[in-house]
Amino acid sequence: MNLPVLPPVAPMLASLNRAFPEGAGWNYEPKWDGFRTLIFFDGSELYLQSRDLKPMGRYFPELERSLREVLPPRVVLDGELVVIGPEGLDFDALQMRIHPAASRIQKLAAEIPASFVAFDLLASDGDSLMAVPQVERRERLERLLSQVPRPVYLTPSTGDRALAELWFQRFEGAGLDGVIAKRHEHPYRPDKRDFLKIKHQRTADCVVGGFRWARDLEGQAVGSLLLGLYDESGTLHHVGHTASFKAAEKRELVQRLEPYRGGDSFGDGRTPGAPSRWTGGKDLSWVKLRPELVCEVAYEKLQQDRFRHAATFLRWRTDKPAEQCDFAQLDSPVPFALDDIFL
Repeated sequence: MNLPVLPPVAPMLASLNRAFPEGAGWNYEPKWDGFRTLIFFDGSELYLQSRDLKPMGRYFPELERSLREVLPPRVVLDGELVVIGPEGLDFDALQMRIHPAASRIQKLAAEIPASFVAFDLLASDGDSLMAVPQVERRERLERLLSQVPRPVYLTPSTGDRALAELWFQRFEGAGLDGVIAKRHEHPYRPDKRDFLKIKHQRTADCVVGGFRWARDLEGQAVGSLLLGLYDESGTLHHVGHTASFKAAEKRELVQRLEPYRGGDSFGDGRTPGAPSRWTGGKDLSWVKLRPELVCEVAYEKLQQDRFRHAATFLRWRTDKPAEQCDFAQLDSPVPFALDDIFL
């Protein structure tokens, strides 16, 4: 491959920040909800690299074909691989694309094609841009992709904090995660957390319907609490888990949970998942609890009535009846058309 920057390249990362940074010198971009992907294209060879430095191309043959047709040669791009559905970004559909069977890959490529949202430029026209300040890399990226058609998109960018805060409120309805803040002067530093990510965080009161033991510490320490919410018919559904406990707290939980063991917590509702290709050989067995304990957790995003990521334990709610822990308490983002983001 004839490029000044060659794979593998560990992507530049972001650290979590709960507020927008103060002062000048920041650029803001929407935070996309997909697979972080670096694209290397020398005009002949094309290589898609994942965040964990693995090849991605075999899972997205339709995107490889399109990229060869629309990208200028001798470029290295950083961005996010996404699936765009009728209601915005569809991460569940994107996950389906990672499949071991070639026949299934071809079928899904036709049914749920992927797109690429570019947000950084590491090389162009034979020059490495890794040491170039972020604001200059952005200018060159805009010029490079100004006439490139879909399925390649250029992420919006602004230095206006007020506009970025508006994006933070509005774009969630299209499936986006929040906002990324980047310093103007920063070079591209692989595997360094020089960006800031400002993400949504909400709270919910949940029923503790079960737990999993800590790895290799069965009977001695709790690994995670399994959380549930009631639907309108009074059925309890598993919605996620929380494992944000210190080692001593995990041991203390054994005694706290002991009186509640037994019963059929989730009953006819959705139960904690079974092993899949995503979990490999991980032990996913769990212990049922009577649905009486309530805790408050913080979560970032709800996806198809489940917490997208592990929730953060905040406190026990001994004052809250379990039956009041329902889906109705959760905020729903106002729908927003994804195409309007690129205007």
